[in-house]
Amino acid sequence: MKLTILFASFLIISGAAQAQDLVKPEKKALKPTLLVIDVQNVYIPMMSEADQKIAPKYINGAIWLFRQYNLPVIRVHHTDPKWGPEPGSEDFAFPETINTEESDPQVIKNYPSAFTKTNLDSILQVKGCNTLFICGLSATGCALATYYGGIDRGYEVFMFKNGLLSHDADLTGAVEEITQAISWEAMNLLLETSQ
Repeated sequence: MKLTILFASFLIISGAAQAQDLVKPEKKALKPTLLVIDVQNVYIPMMSEADQKIAPKYINGAIWLFRQYNLPVIRVHHTDPKWGPEPGSEDFAFPETINTEESDPQVIKNYPSAFTKTNLDSILQVKGCNTLFICGLSATGCALATYYGGIDRGYEVFMFKNGLLSHDADLTGAVEEITQAISWEAMNLLLETSQ
């Protein structure tokens, strides 16, 4: 009898402790930034025509939305030290149709992830950002590498549906599905609630 009471007491105490752990997860304030990755003149023609038609509109829409909430937009540019494009060249630049500004912080990278051997993490820490929204290219390359690089560093990371490009629109769709890319409406709601 004593053993039964002791065992029942143990179950009640351990169950209460587990329930307490499940009741309220710690809330973390959303401090978002938009990463516009490698939307450069040299790379855009290599992307699928279907992605080229739709993604720039969504990228500009995301930039506009972040500006409405006074949230940071960070430009990420890729160059290979051996093959270029040369920083400052026309090939290196974003097209004028992408609505970034010179005042937007710029990260220049030599590796697929925008975090590898760059100052991106430092910029994000100075700005107090803990949540990343990613758009740009390539969905199957640098955007995806940066997505996982952000997760590895403890950021909340979201790919932006229809704001990604790759050489194959079907692969862009697959990356959006794998990463559970969020829609314009979902991003807007998250940004609105972060204010």
